[in-house]
Amino acid sequence: MVTVERACTGDAVHFFEMEQAADTHEYILSYSVSEHGRKIADPRFVYLRILEGGKIAGFLILVPGPDPDSVEFRRVVVSAKGRGTGQLAITAMEQFCRRELQRARVWLDVFEHNERGRHVYEKLGYEQYGESRLDGKRLLLYQKWL
Repeated sequence: MVTVERACTGDAVHFFEMEQAADTHEYILSYSVSEHGRKIADPRFVYLRILEGGKIAGFLILVPGPDPDSVEFRRVVVSAKGRGTGQLAITAMEQFCRRELQRARVWLDVFEHNERGRHVYEKLGYEQYGESRLDGKRLLLYQKWL
């Protein structure tokens, strides 16, 4: 069973280590341990740890914006890929957004070359609504109304 719950600053080292995996690092802009710790403590960010069998299996970062309906889904990282953990965690995160954050829209950006991520988001009902660029790389913007 996969669940999500709010993270604590002590989780920062685990999150940093997960980001360093070769099959993760190329798809995200990773943070240092101290940066994760600062952001976990910052009320503008919502860090959720992903639990599978009671153990940390990954994390998500959310940023509620000034729009009262929307939340940015900034990051999802799971330690074991290809097992469906990320998909289950995203579904749990969406429920958290509705229940705890009172948000109806989740949006995200994903590097165009992240085919696995795009496949998962589309499978879960996210639709592309725009694009952007970061450091010369194309970002695709997705959203889902909950």
